[in-house]
Amino acid sequence: MANTAQQFDQVTAKCREIFVNKMQDYGASWRIFRLHGITDQLYIKVCNIRQRQETGVSLVGDDIEGNLRAIINYGVTAIIQARRGYSDAIDMSNDEAMQTYDAVLAETKELMLRKNHDYGEAWREMSKEGIVDMILAKVIRIKTILEHEGKTVASEGVEGNYFDIINYAIFDLIHYES
Repeated sequence: MANTAQQFDQVTAKCREIFVNKMQDYGASWRIFRLHGITDQLYIKVCNIRQRQETGVSLVGDDIEGNLRAIINYGVTAIIQARRGYSDAIDMSNDEAMQTYDAVLAETKELMLRKNHDYGEAWREMSKEGIVDMILAKVIRIKTILEHEGKTVASEGVEGNYFDIINYAIFDLIHYES
C-alpha cells in the first residue's frame, strides 16, 4: 500500500498544480457553484470520458487524463461547497482556498488508505472503463440525493459519494500513468 500512497501523491500533485494555476487566473470563483452545478460539471466530464472510451475520438481535443484531473478538482470543490455552502461572490482568499483544498485531499487520502486496507486494493483489478462507470453511478446517485434535498434513507450522503468519486478518478489516473 505504500506504493499506492506514493502514486496518490503523484497524481494529486498534478491536480493541485492545475488548481493553483486556475486560482491565479480566476480566484475562488468556484465558490458561486451550488452542488447541483458542480455535480453537473462532474457529469459532463465523466460522460466525455465514456464517449472517448467508446469511440476513441474527441473532436474538441479533451483527453481522458485531463478530464479525470478535472473530476478530482471538481470533487474537492464539491466537498468544500457541501461543508461551507455556496457564496454569491468570491469570499475566500487564494491562500485559504489552497489550505482547504489540501485539507480535503489529505482527508481523501486517509479514507483511501483505510478502504484499500479493507478491500485489499481490489481497484487494481478493475478496468479503466469499470472505474469510469463507478464514477458515473456515483454522480447519478448524488443527483438523485440532491433532488431529494439531501435526504437519504439507507445510503451515505453526497459527501461520501464525492470522496469516492475523487478516489476512483485517482485510481483511474494511476492506471493510465502506470
